[in-house]
Amino acid sequence: MADPINTRCDLMMFGALGDLAQRKLFPAMYQLERAGLLHKGTRILAIARNKADSSEVRKTLLGKLKEHVRKDEFDAGVAEQFLQRVDYQFLDFTNPDGYGVLNDWRSKEPSNLIVYMATPPAMYGEISRNLRGNNCCDQNTRVVVEKPIGHDLESSKVINDELGEVYNEDQLFRIDHYLGKETVQNLIALRFANNLFASQWDQNHISHVEISVAESVGIEGRWGYFDKAGQVRDMVQNHLLQLLCLIAMDPPSDLSADSIRNEKVKVLKAMRRITPDMMDTHVVRGQYTAGTSGGKPVPGYLEEEGAARGSKTETFVALKAEIDNWRWSGVPFYIRTGKRLPEKLSQIIIHFKPAPHYIFDPDQKHLANNKLIIRLQPDEGMSLQILTKDQGLDKGMRLRQGPLELTFSETFETDRIPDAYERLLWEVMKGNQYLFVRRDEVEHAWQWVDQIMRNWDDSGVPPKRYAAGTWGPVASIAMITRDGRSWYEDA
Repeated sequence: MADPINTRCDLMMFGALGDLAQRKLFPAMYQLERAGLLHKGTRILAIARNKADSSEVRKTLLGKLKEHVRKDEFDAGVAEQFLQRVDYQFLDFTNPDGYGVLNDWRSKEPSNLIVYMATPPAMYGEISRNLRGNNCCDQNTRVVVEKPIGHDLESSKVINDELGEVYNEDQLFRIDHYLGKETVQNLIALRFANNLFASQWDQNHISHVEISVAESVGIEGRWGYFDKAGQVRDMVQNHLLQLLCLIAMDPPSDLSADSIRNEKVKVLKAMRRITPDMMDTHVVRGQYTAGTSGGKPVPGYLEEEGAARGSKTETFVALKAEIDNWRWSGVPFYIRTGKRLPEKLSQIIIHFKPAPHYIFDPDQKHLANNKLIIRLQPDEGMSLQILTKDQGLDKGMRLRQGPLELTFSETFETDRIPDAYERLLWEVMKGNQYLFVRRDEVEHAWQWVDQIMRNWDDSGVPPKRYAAGTWGPVASIAMITRDGRSWYEDA
């Protein structure tokens, strides 16, 4: 177990009665309480636009903890102890005259102030200016903001400029919750602590990389929000490009935040822009139609509640990304993500090149490349697919493919795997930025994604259809097959 934070924190949470806060943030803070990691003086001010008092809000939060914390991890005594840290303040975020009450709440003892904005990004600037105008923050305040930072490069610059008017870059903690996942952090350990992989991690030894993030659910009542974003903005620009950067980056000089983030930015700068003439071979855009999910019929995207019939918003995208540098020249990164796919799945597959000379059964030559499978969900872990001789007197030198398996939940039986938000909140309290995204990362990612979206707008070509419960449009299979490869589940 980690040691408790040795300094107290005052956490102001804007948007504290919203879905994110109640489903993720308060349960994560409860788990930190349960693990004994919170300083006894740490306090939380829940801030929202609902008129209520602290006792009513604590009662609401207790119900949400019971709903979102696993039954075997819920302890009524710990929940009561945790909720005693929580006060509530009604506040109109747009009224600068109301912010003075926040200073009245601050601890009289020395404490680190953390401001968490679980609000729409359009509110970040106004909240920040009002905090500054009422002397509610200073140069030591740590500020946590959620994605998406804008809907394109220009809007992200506007939001970041507004934040930059009030805070220095070293005060800002831009969250991408994928970076808090245990397996994602293990990518750094796997690559740079094990020479077995570090020495093989380049275009001489790796043929291609797959990154898949699949969701079995549809829009879940969020059609209005999702239709303005789409799968590229919602998933590729942040989560998937962050995963790609961690796979592709060069070794950092140390584990400091800027050393790691400098290497990620180099990857983003080296990514080849997808020009209009490359769209047919490098990009597949899809939108799900009616089908089945979990054995039950489900509607198509355009039949969901609140849908607009003519929408061209993508619910699926597959990309062939290329990195123009010495390490990755000639190694494609195949990326795909979508809704209403057959299962909920997040995984990275590193395909190693086969041995230069093959001496075994020619019919088994297709087995001859090793694969490293990194699972982010549902069961976090890693598996290295290797070849061994099949057992039995009658098998000769027949080969069989099998895994060297590391499943975190089974290997580390005494430790639960913390949720990503637990890790991220813990790092904010400690003041560590290495799991958070720097401004130039956000902007370089938007530059790459914006080009793709401009190409779509200019072409006017609608997304390809795929039935709910399938792995996306047939064109996504053709994209990888054209290179003589296949997606992992099709192999």
